[in-house]
Amino acid sequence: MGLSVTYKILRSHLVDGELIPMKEIGIRIDQTLTQDATGTMAYLQFEAMNIHRVKTEISVSYIDHNTLQMGYENADDHKYLQTMNSNYGIYYSKAGNGICHQVHLERFGRPGATLLGSDSHTPTGGGIGMIAIGAGGIDVAVAMGGGLFYLTCPKVINVRLSGRLRPWVSAKDVILKVLEILTTKGNVGFVVEYTGSGIAALSVPERATITNMGAELGVTTSVFPSDDITKKFLDAQGRGDVYREILPDLDAVYDRIIDIDLNEIVPMAACPHSPDNIKKIKDIKGMKIDQAAIGSCTNSSFRDLMAVAKILKGKKVHQSVSLIVAPGSKQVFEMIGSNGALSDIISSGARIMESACGFCIGSGQAPVTDGISLRTNNRNFEGRSGTESGQIYLVSPETAALSALKGELVDPLDYDPAIYPDIEIPNRFTIDDSLIIPPSSSKVKIFRGPNIGEPPYTDPLLNELDGIIGIKVKDKITTDHIMPAGIRLIYRSNIPEYSKYVFENVDPAFSSRSLRNKDNGIYTAIAAGESYGQGSSREHAAICPMYLGVRVVMAKSFERIHSGNLINFGILPLQFLNGEDYDKIESGDRFKISNIIESVKNGGNPKVEVGGAVYEMKLTASDRQRQILLSGGLLNFTRENMFKNG
Repeated sequence: MGLSVTYKILRSHLVDGELIPMKEIGIRIDQTLTQDATGTMAYLQFEAMNIHRVKTEISVSYIDHNTLQMGYENADDHKYLQTMNSNYGIYYSKAGNGICHQVHLERFGRPGATLLGSDSHTPTGGGIGMIAIGAGGIDVAVAMGGGLFYLTCPKVINVRLSGRLRPWVSAKDVILKVLEILTTKGNVGFVVEYTGSGIAALSVPERATITNMGAELGVTTSVFPSDDITKKFLDAQGRGDVYREILPDLDAVYDRIIDIDLNEIVPMAACPHSPDNIKKIKDIKGMKIDQAAIGSCTNSSFRDLMAVAKILKGKKVHQSVSLIVAPGSKQVFEMIGSNGALSDIISSGARIMESACGFCIGSGQAPVTDGISLRTNNRNFEGRSGTESGQIYLVSPETAALSALKGELVDPLDYDPAIYPDIEIPNRFTIDDSLIIPPSSSKVKIFRGPNIGEPPYTDPLLNELDGIIGIKVKDKITTDHIMPAGIRLIYRSNIPEYSKYVFENVDPAFSSRSLRNKDNGIYTAIAAGESYGQGSSREHAAICPMYLGVRVVMAKSFERIHSGNLINFGILPLQFLNGEDYDKIESGDRFKISNIIESVKNGGNPKVEVGGAVYEMKLTASDRQRQILLSGGLLNFTRENMFKNG
């Protein structure tokens, strides 16, 4: 039986378990990445493990989220990161060097390697044939210390691409088509692997766009083979020596096959407020727009911005539109600056932003009240843009640029194919790693400003929980709903302060109410619908509720990363066996769970009593995860077990 690319890489990194789909396995991690919004806590946790040096092939700390320095908090955190990273063998990518996924693809990623990142869009690395997985920061900290990363051995969906994209149709439209087919839910435990004759016409930046936004599918990761296209990209980056060919066997077995003819794809948009609310541009064109934002880790490559520059050259942005352009990396910024493309973009009337996450995470460039904003990033959750009433449509760079010129959403296929800006990937990229600071061979004093807190320690699991249903929320609650991003990100290293904003935009009183209950010895539970915990890998969506006294989340279903994060911080993720039971529970109800330790220890499923009724629940957790729960969380478990011998 032949192997897929996914299973070839997993097999070469397998340390614990067997490659049996849906069984837990432990794999060796070659590389890690963090970004500053999640990395600060990850490194505090790493310090708490008493490991003196990272044990990975390479670990990189990127500054790309909290670059807006309105006070001392972000600057202080960055100085902590640089000094801490220097001591522990971690590369430090300074603010201005670019978005972690774009830079890692350019300068560090290698085919066949495993990459674990404290950001949900780490699967971008799949564009060069890596198994690249997003996870909570503490999982990354454990991997940096030489520990295994545990995951459910995935089933693999094979998306077979044939044909070739027509002019004005882009890789963004490909992943939007996949989202239309698979949606954002129901894909936990799967990997999407792209094969077929059509991949030969997709450059690495285009492949990376597809694997990047695959995070919105809820899958473990997405991956392309490593082939001649991969080699060309790595050669152009001056890193051809890390290339290796990784192709699926001709008789590779997949769990599902989806065939997509690239010739048939048309420009598409993800409409408010979900990445899988897909419509063809031709069916919604003509609406007036207020803003267009081009950038993010999904669409900010040299290829993307060159296409935008050619569209804008010699033209002016419509007077009613604010056009924002943010190159994904310093490399991209320098290259479009030196070849004149940046001048064409500026001359059109675009606003140029730094190479950072920016508008994608709600850090600046919020649209006008009720404004319609076309964006090339990967998420359009309600309120994420910074404007609660903002209407965010996710589109390709080509669609965004053409629409910015006209002042309304346009269908690129209405334009002459002869003027389509077909972009060739250069044979040599500009290489300047001066903003990547290598670790020091000698110790430096670690800077700890007043915003730096302590890692979140938890208590061992209690045998009985008695408390209140603190909030009942709907389907598709994202980590943005739980822990707002934007201006609140400055508190990511200060759990007591950040915890004040849990469910801020859903129930502003939740935090104070839960903390008051905790002080009175009353624990809190959360009741939720389907796909609880979509979106970001931010473990703060588990840490901060834990700090407030949340010990149970009852949901119809959970997303992979968030379910793992809840377990990592000692919170029981219980799934309703009967979805209708969700309708019977209300916020403010009292709950009680008994004999928890025995149930968790023996592989059972705790029963929850609410208002006199007993509800059957399912705890989906491996034996190892159950031990983590019994310890009170992964940090406790790690200190107790994994590194006893240093």
